[in-house]
Amino acid sequence: MTALHPAQLTADRRALLARRIRLFVALTITWNVIEAAVALTAGARASSSALIGFGLDSVIEVSSALAVAWQFAGRDPEARERVALKVIGASFFALAAFVIVDALRSLLGSGEAEHSSVGLVLAALSLAVMPFLSYAQRRAGRELGSASAVADSKQTLICTYLSAVLLVGLALNSLFGWSWADPIAALVIAGLALKEGREAWRGENCCSPAEALRPGALESTDDACGCKPGCDCCN
Repeated sequence: MTALHPAQLTADRRALLARRIRLFVALTITWNVIEAAVALTAGARASSSALIGFGLDSVIEVSSALAVAWQFAGRDPEARERVALKVIGASFFALAAFVIVDALRSLLGSGEAEHSSVGLVLAALSLAVMPFLSYAQRRAGRELGSASAVADSKQTLICTYLSAVLLVGLALNSLFGWSWADPIAALVIAGLALKEGREAWRGENCCSPAEALRPGALESTDDACGCKPGCDCCN
């Protein structure tokens, strides 16, 4: 079945996709509020930069999801998309700045991270839950042509990567006493956040409606979605 360009979607289909995005955003917010509370509490007790960074990422994901929720609460979501993308991008930058400072503080000897069973369980649960939420929202966002919904889903996907990094860092510290593994994991988290923050701030997304409006954009595409070569909006 050939996928439709966002501009070719019927009003009913667009409304359905918007409802789905609102549902996924609500689920993401609920999960991340719980995740943030657990991670920040456990991180403070264990002096874990990685856990604290993970908890802050959950807080940032809530702000990102709220930005998308605000966008789709309006009558014309596309008119609010640029602002939503700026909020998402800024949230990534804020997360990266804090995590870098805290990780460097730990590496310079301001306190070694302790074992955290709660952190290990949280990372494993997040690794199981977040890929589903990310995929579902990204699929709906791409079909609708919403750059902010796709950007928010990428932030959720980052949480999956962060969960894996966090799990490895905490496990190495718990099993072998490698306290340096915790701040190193935190710095990986910060690097991913900076990358995604830059892309969201600039609106660099294959499926963005603004991308399709650029001069010659449709002439340079090679699929039915109006995506430029190398993009995968229809997948």
